[in-house]
Amino acid sequence: MGSIMIINGSPRAIKSNSKEYAAIFLKNCKCKTTYFNILKTNHHELCCKLKDFSDVLFVFPLYADALPVTLLNFLKTLEQNPPEKKPVISILINCGFLEYRQNDVAVEMMKLFCKQNGYRFGSVLKIGSGEAILNTPFKILVVRKIKQLSHSIVRAKYKTLHTRMTLTPKMFIRASTVYWTNYGKRNGLTKQQMETMNIEE
Repeated sequence: MGSIMIINGSPRAIKSNSKEYAAIFLKNCKCKTTYFNILKTNHHELCCKLKDFSDVLFVFPLYADALPVTLLNFLKTLEQNPPEKKPVISILINCGFLEYRQNDVAVEMMKLFCKQNGYRFGSVLKIGSGEAILNTPFKILVVRKIKQLSHSIVRAKYKTLHTRMTLTPKMFIRASTVYWTNYGKRNGLTKQQMETMNIEE
């Protein structure tokens, strides 16, 4: 049985949903698993640690239909500082869209990085419905898929998985509007303020 290094590539790593997804993975993984956040100051340290693991799982959100800059900057460092022994790279990616397929371009970017730099590509879990899903009864769907992701990596039987809220688009828009309106209230913003295009006020 190998060992897994989880790397959180979210710009909001310490307070991110990616951290919550990683915690679910850690709880359900049956092999040695170690968690790290990408920081501006630890790129070289993480590159050096990679050689000690059979697998690395990048956990991150979709940003503008692509990889977040936090992860992109780390990958640039990794490209210049490859480990002596390269682990298999797997991905857990989430987006705010209902459709998990919105993550596809970012997944292809990671596959291209692996191909160009000599890493074997492993498993993928694409999560739709974004922030809200962890605070609803649909969380059980995420936990189930993360367990499957964990098993696939531990057994080296890599696969592509996906999940999302089982809502129609109209229901999702209605529910997300309520979610973000309440989120704004907690931060002292009205719905009208959140709908304005003027972000400076």
